[in-house]
Amino acid sequence: MLGVETLAEVRKAACPLNCWDSCGFNVTIEQDRVMKVEGDPEHPITQGKICGRGRMLETRTNSTQRLLHPLKKVNGTFEQISWKQALDEIAEKFKEIKEKYGTTAILHSHDYANNGILKNIDQRFFNCYGGVTELYGSLCWGAGIEAQKWDFGNAWSHEPDDLYNSKNIIVWGRNVARTNMHFYEKLLDVKKQGANIYVIDPLFNATAKIADEHITIKPGMDGLLAAGVIKEMLRLGFEDREFIEQSTHGFIDLVELLASVSLEKLSEMTEVSSKVMTKLAHVYADKPTATYMGLGLQRYTNGGNTIRLIDALAAISGNIGIAGGGANYANLQVGQSFAFDELTLAHRRNDHRKFSIMKQAEEVLMATDPEIKMIVVTCGNPLTQVPDTHVVEKAFSTVETLVVIDQFMTDTAMLADYVLPAATAFEEEDLYYSSMYHHYVNYGPKLVSSPGEVQPDLWIWTQLAGRLGFGEDFNFSREEWLEMTLKPLKEKGMTLEKLKAQHTLELPVEKIPWHDHKFQTPTGKFEFTARQKGDLGHLTLAVPVESKWENPELAAKYPYHLLTIHPMRSNHSQNYHLLTAKPKVKVEIAPNIAEDLGLENGDCVRVWNDRGEVKGFISILTKAHPDTINIDEGIWKRFGGSVNQMTSSRDSDNGLGSTLYDCLVNLEKLD
Repeated sequence: MLGVETLAEVRKAACPLNCWDSCGFNVTIEQDRVMKVEGDPEHPITQGKICGRGRMLETRTNSTQRLLHPLKKVNGTFEQISWKQALDEIAEKFKEIKEKYGTTAILHSHDYANNGILKNIDQRFFNCYGGVTELYGSLCWGAGIEAQKWDFGNAWSHEPDDLYNSKNIIVWGRNVARTNMHFYEKLLDVKKQGANIYVIDPLFNATAKIADEHITIKPGMDGLLAAGVIKEMLRLGFEDREFIEQSTHGFIDLVELLASVSLEKLSEMTEVSSKVMTKLAHVYADKPTATYMGLGLQRYTNGGNTIRLIDALAAISGNIGIAGGGANYANLQVGQSFAFDELTLAHRRNDHRKFSIMKQAEEVLMATDPEIKMIVVTCGNPLTQVPDTHVVEKAFSTVETLVVIDQFMTDTAMLADYVLPAATAFEEEDLYYSSMYHHYVNYGPKLVSSPGEVQPDLWIWTQLAGRLGFGEDFNFSREEWLEMTLKPLKEKGMTLEKLKAQHTLELPVEKIPWHDHKFQTPTGKFEFTARQKGDLGHLTLAVPVESKWENPELAAKYPYHLLTIHPMRSNHSQNYHLLTAKPKVKVEIAPNIAEDLGLENGDCVRVWNDRGEVKGFISILTKAHPDTINIDEGIWKRFGGSVNQMTSSRDSDNGLGSTLYDCLVNLEKLD
């Protein structure tokens, strides 16, 4: 008897990763299994090209390392248990904690590993429960978001194709070749059409290779470079007086600040020549000039001030609100299109407490009235991603109950009392978007069944809600949940039915933000001085805390500046365990460090500071700024350990960002 031939089917889907590009997919399915993930050539932005992290979603879905059943730790060892037992016991702990200590004795540690809209349903659960201790701020981009809200009233960027209107493009601390490949493709295109590209970055990366000029800078000094360029623009009379006088607030404060420092001093501190500052003044005056900022340059103690000074440069030069211009950092108007308030029901919480996402471990250890009795981790791996790993491990190990919802046994899951296996993006239906680059929402259908006893997050929260007495708040079909999020768009003809049919829809955003010069600040103007922030609202010439200018003794002990950039093949820590070759810690160093210490490629070294250490293997970088080291972030403990063993949990200047790059270290060769 001949076997029945099965036909493969290609389905349109969407990338779930928290990434700039938010790609459209074509996924090949055969016998209820994902066979291949490719780009959708019909997607209006991503046009068939996807990165290695997107392709890895096939490996992630089919991996034999997947968690398949609920697990409970008994006497230090994980044992498989039923969903009923897991949910009954966890629900009972929720009830006991609420009765004995109050709901804020529970910490919800949530990050953004997945951009699915329904991943926010966990907030609805905790709000209906009564309100717990939540996290504020962002490890990723928080300082810059808050900074632009002070300046503009919101953090909005120009739509992708506006790049074709730019005469000059400044890519500031953003290696788009690695993190934003479709923007990189557009840069190649506009360069052929005559646009000039300048890359400002301590590392000579793949984006710098296509630039007309690469400007290398001391890490953390980007704001001072912007100050120097502004100072030159004012000296040369290049400022846009009409925009300054009619549409800004606090300009005189900025003028007084710049009068307090010489161009020569700014050149010395940034390690950028004054001639380069003068040249950039001419570039910004030659409008339209677009500025595209990365996330790394605001991961310092002075991070918010850095973004604000770069915003100020774009404003001084008259490049705000014009085609081909902009201070492009984030595009929150994309996410602001959806009905998150209705989805999360924030008004239902009776009690509420907030911990800094950066300092969550310290705050857990110090918490009183009430103490933290339980931590629930969703969409994250804090043992790898949160700074100052040793403190995080102590806090998450000592809490009475740790519940982790994940797809794999991560470093954080290893510490848990209960681990609940979650579905991958191809095993559940959701909507996906990004607030970083383009303004399209993508539809992601359920493509395959989950293996074992794996369940979607939504099912888990619905089951727990029923056990805790508020099941009616979760009594919706998946389609009804998705329609709920799209309510604000319905009057514009954007329905779930239409999104399913087209697979992607263009959201109604301002394609050239602030074109009418009406800002969302208290004054209705661009604010050089943030009026409502008091003394904190004034721009400063702040530098990183861990620098020779702020702490010369520390800099003498730890002479090298450590960067911790995004890995190539993994979205943060998500894929290291799935890579074909076993990962190892690569310590990338500037040529002067190699020369000074007699190091060669492949040498084994120890990198350390007062917080911790990692060991790895040398790779000498081309044209990196002197005394600079990079170690990619996200590496699991079993592969050498996270670079966050050395990073600080300090908050940024505005309290909403991390200081992961504000980090000095030393280095030595090992036998």
